This record gives sequence, C-alpha cells and structure tokens, in this order.
Amino acid sequence: MRILAIRLREIGDVVFTTPAIRGLRQRFPGAHISYMVEPLAAAVVAHNPALDEVIVVPRGGGLRGFLNDVALGRKLRAQRYDLVIDFHSGPRSSLIGWLSGAPTRVGYDVRGRGWMYTTRVTRPKAIRARHAVENQWDLLNAIGIPTPDPTHSPTEMTLDHDAAAAVEARLAAMGVRPGDELIVVHVSAGNPFRRWPPDAFAVLIAKLLHRRGQRRVIVVSGSADRDAAARVMGETIDRIDMADRGRLLSADFTLDELRALMDRAALYIGGDSGPLHIASTTTVPIVGLYGPTLPVRSQPWRAPQWPSEAAEVDGLPCRPCNQRVCEPGDFRCLTRLTPDDVLQAAERALQRAASIGSH
Repeated sequence: MRILAIRLREIGDVVFTTPAIRGLRQRFPGAHISYMVEPLAAAVVAHNPALDEVIVVPRGGGLRGFLNDVALGRKLRAQRYDLVIDFHSGPRSSLIGWLSGAPTRVGYDVRGRGWMYTTRVTRPKAIRARHAVENQWDLLNAIGIPTPDPTHSPTEMTLDHDAAAAVEARLAAMGVRPGDELIVVHVSAGNPFRRWPPDAFAVLIAKLLHRRGQRRVIVVSGSADRDAAARVMGETIDRIDMADRGRLLSADFTLDELRALMDRAALYIGGDSGPLHIASTTTVPIVGLYGPTLPVRSQPWRAPQWPSEAAEVDGLPCRPCNQRVCEPGDFRCLTRLTPDDVLQAAERALQRAASIGSH
C-alpha cells in the first residue's frame, strides 16, 4: 500500500500532523508512507522514523507554479498511491491530491474543492475551542483511526545529532556552562497579530536575569526575525547592569538546531508560532504567549506532566479572532499582557520542573 500525506505552509501546522503520521504507521505498518511539505517546515519531518519519503515542494504561485503542480501530479499518478490524506485542503494541495489519481482521497469539505476528495470531512468555519491536532485527526477518524491522547501520541520532531553537536559547540563558545540555567526566548512571530511588544520582552528578560546569577537568557530568531531580536536586545541592555550583560545572549538557529537547543534549555518562552511548537515536541518547560489565539487550540500536545503555562488576557469579547483586523485597534490581547504576568508563569513552570526533577 502507498500513502501520501500532504501538509503545506506553516511550521506549527506540520508539527500538529506528527501524531497522525505515527497513527498512519501504526494502522498500516507495511505501507510506504510519503509526506509532502514545503521547504519552510521540511525539517520537522525530515528525520521522522514513521516516514519512508519526504517530498519537499517549493512554494507555488502563478502560471509557472500551476504548471509545476500539474507535472508533479502526473509524477504522483505514475507512483500509484492508494490513499491521499490532505491535512491542508487548500487550493494547491487539493489539486495535487486530485491529480495523483489515488482511489481514496481524504480532505475537508471546503466549498469549491471538496469534490476533489472521495472522502469529505466537515470543517466548521467558526473558531472552535478544540486542539489543532484533533481537528486534523478528523481526517483519520474518517478512515477508522481513533483520536489518541497526547500522553501516548505527542507531537514529535526527531533530533538531528549533527545539529545537536553544532548547538553544544556554539553554546560553549558563548560561555554557557553545563550548570547554567538557560532560558530561551523567541521574540517574534510571522503573524503580526501574535507579536508581543519588544519593550515588554525587554522588561521580562531584565527581570529574569536579575533573579538568578547562574541564569542565562538567549534571544533566538530566524532570518526574518533579526530586526525584532536586535531591538529586544538593545532595549534589554539599557535595562540591566553591566554585570548582567554577559548573561544575555542572542543567536540565529535553524529548525534542527532549535529542536536540539530545547534539550539543553531549562525553559522556553515565546508566542504562538512555529518555534513554540518545535519546543513542544520536547519535554522543555514552556510559557506560551497567547494573544488572538486560544491555548486550547495550540498549546503543547504532549504528556501533562511536562510543565506548560499559558500567558493570556482573559475576558476580551474580541478574542479569539480571525487575525485579519484588530477590532479595538490596539491589539489589547497582547498589549495588556504584562511582563510580570509572564514572569510569574515562567517561575511557576521552572518550579514545576524542579519538582519533577526532585522525585
């Protein structure tokens, strides 16, 4: 049997399908399972042991992109897939799945393209208080695979040992010692509706550094977040003593390296974006900053014993939202989240982690 799973676009969306990859392997242990993904998130599944093949396709667009997708569909048809699971169900992925010619094609019953699937699954338009893993698993329910619990089927990203060695070398070069308490802070997000203000990050980091002498904070970013990271670093330096500045670090990491960094970290703090979901594939304590999104939809999908705190502003009638227009105009779901709120969540997560380690 040959199975093709498709999930294009964002990092977090791909992370949320990793329990389903395991579910497909358990249900079809002898199958050849391929996974189609775009370059941005390819590292998430590149080393997944449940996959036989990872197909990385560049982002599409325009006439050339359409023609490339048609050629890809013909190639897939020649490989005679028996089952396609389209976790994305977007215009591009639905076309590719249809062109594959697989006799069973499972996707969401989206207006205008639901006809491309042989098995259609209802996807309500309203924002539901339900985890994204469960929403995507609805497609597997449709072929008789029951939804698992996060303890036995967490999200996962297999560690790349070369990346781990590179991270260890970089940390040592920055003066991070084995006994140091390393806090990783990701300071931006691809979606502007999920970005906590830089000055709030700076106040938080200054307070984190002030509390413990063995604590180090590393501000992480990707290539698209460097300006935000530089601004946070500059504002933090203005708030801390000269003695504390040596414990404030900053670096860019690939996704593989970020995954490896989580195994070394004592705590991760960041918004509801790809790096947080990479962190959630590990056991690192996490503080997630949730603005327009709900923790119940995108909090770490893993065993509840691993500390995870949600920092959010309750009681806003405009939350959650579709993240297209801020109705109040002031992004209050994030601007009203104070550094002290996040600091308290961070200390709770660290205390829970210490309690686990003492048993």
